[in-house]
Amino acid sequence: MSLQEDVMTALKDAMRSKDQRALTALRAVKSAILLAQTESGAKAELTQEQEFKILQKQVKQRRDSAAVYLEQGREDLATPELEEAKIIERFLPEALSDAEIEKVVLATIKRIGAEGMKDMGKVMGLVSKELAGKADGKTISSIVKGNLT
Repeated sequence: MSLQEDVMTALKDAMRSKDQRALTALRAVKSAILLAQTESGAKAELTQEQEFKILQKQVKQRRDSAAVYLEQGREDLATPELEEAKIIERFLPEALSDAEIEKVVLATIKRIGAEGMKDMGKVMGLVSKELAGKADGKTISSIVKGNLT
């Protein structure tokens, strides 16, 4: 079953249970997927990697919003954002630990013979592609930087 079908099934379940928070989050995901499919030059079907990127972006947006709200002392606005992020995360594969990410980074560095920060772009590209949906770009970046300096 594709991600889009999974989201639609969850959306229907949320409608039946009248879960407004889930409805809001899932409608945003559905909208983002439809927008990606209808972009000029896009294929009708999205790859799994593209779907995971959409989901990660949705989760990141909500976490960033929650962080801003918390800085401003608005926990009442941050809580719904964090709850929506958790709902969307259910559709992502389980995230890898930092140690597992580091293994992939070190293997990639060794495989391509990276020697310093000038090769960071190459390493980031390969690792990001390999860990699509399983690791956050910020985490990957910090681990790559730590191993290339």
